[in-house]
Amino acid sequence: MSTTGASADPLATLGSLPGVPESVESVRKSVDRVYGHRIMRRRSNEITAEAALRGARGSASLSGADWALEEVRRRTDFSGDDEARVVGASLRLTAEAGQLLSIWRQSPLRVLARLHLVAAASKDDQVGRPRQEGEPVDEPLVELPLPSAAEVHGRLEGLSELIIAGGSAPALVTAAIVHGELLALRPFTSHNGLVARTAERIVLVGSGLDPKSVCPAEAGHGELGRAAYLAALDGYVSGTPEGMAAWIAHCGKAVELGARESTAVCEALQRGAA
Repeated sequence: MSTTGASADPLATLGSLPGVPESVESVRKSVDRVYGHRIMRRRSNEITAEAALRGARGSASLSGADWALEEVRRRTDFSGDDEARVVGASLRLTAEAGQLLSIWRQSPLRVLARLHLVAAASKDDQVGRPRQEGEPVDEPLVELPLPSAAEVHGRLEGLSELIIAGGSAPALVTAAIVHGELLALRPFTSHNGLVARTAERIVLVGSGLDPKSVCPAEAGHGELGRAAYLAALDGYVSGTPEGMAAWIAHCGKAVELGARESTAVCEALQRGAA
């Protein structure tokens, strides 16, 4: 993970990069708009459930399973082909995320291991632990150079220490760095993209920015598309202030689009109740 200069709170330093404060403020306004909708006061559970479905669908689309929302809603068997298994993994992760919020701030590495176990749904000995030297990684959509297992171990420990220590960084910045770091490292032998986007969700919810999980960033990432996602990730991996700021802004736009999705759901429910 790269930061821009020494600081007791390096994530806060990232929060001051040019353009990032504006992204943070724009995200806050988008989230507040959803939470201020009158439908949220009466039917928030429905909004949360729909956001989970749309988020899972968006995350799966970035891992090669770009299904229509109604297909995800209709299907009950996700054990068929590779795409079906990706969608199933994404749905399982979305359901699991809410159960891990209380553990995240104390033991983020334990949470990440659990997410990989849930995504893989396998008893293979490579599941639920960081990869070891020489183990292949199945993540065809991310073609960046693969860090060594030793580098993965060190950077995961550093990320864990930052999360446990807390700090004053905005939730968007922390979520974006967790997401970007996991994509850059690809610490597991499979399902790294799905795990990284779920970890982003956990940070956004657990921070209190989106406590009811109604602003699915994964849906926004899916809407922005794979090319923009990978281009922004290149900025993160570059470690430059401009690249880091672009990645954080990209993640902010994804949250805003997720919030817009749920606002539209609120509006549709309101029309139906009229």
